Amino acid sequence: MDRSFSFQNKFGLKVLSWIQHYNHYKYWKRRDIVTSSSNKTPFFIKLYYLYYIKKIDAYHNCSFGTNLNSGAFFATPPHLPHGPNGIIIGHDVCIGKRCTIFQQVTIAHGDVKISDDVMIGAGAKILPGVIIGSNVKIGANCVVVEDVPDNATVVLPKPRIICRN
Repeated sequence: MDRSFSFQNKFGLKVLSWIQHYNHYKYWKRRDIVTSSSNKTPFFIKLYYLYYIKKIDAYHNCSFGTNLNSGAFFATPPHLPHGPNGIIIGHDVCIGKRCTIFQQVTIAHGDVKISDDVMIGAGAKILPGVIIGSNVKIGANCVVVEDVPDNATVVLPKPRIICRN
C-alpha cells in the first residue's frame, strides 16, 4: 500500500488550498452562483458568497488589474496555474472545457470563442471576433488577431501558426 503524500488526492488538495488560500472548486462554484441570474439561491447566501470571492481576490491582489466579467461563459472552470493574477476577460467571451490560462492574459470582449483544451500563455492578448479551435496552444505575449484552427500552436507577438497536426 502506497502511503506517499500527493497534492492530487482529496487530502492533498485540502492542504494545498489551505497553503495557497485558494480553493479552486469552491471559488468557481460560488462565482457561478453569484453571477448566474437564473440561480434561485437566497440573496443573503449570494451576498456571503460574493464576500468570500472578494476576500480571496483581495488576498491574491486581484483587485489590481483582474476582471473576470460576469457575462463571460465558462463551460468548466479554467485552470489558472498562477491564480487570477492580472487576467482580464470580456463580458461576452465563451471559453470551453479544460482551458489553461496563465497570468496577465487579456481576452477582449467582442464575441470571442475559445474551444476546449486550449492553453493560453502568460501575457497573451486575444482581440475581438477571434475564434480559437480545440487543442490550441497560444504562446506567451502572443497577440491573436485572426482565427486559429484546431490543433495549432501560435507564437510570436505577430501570430504565426507554426504547427498543424
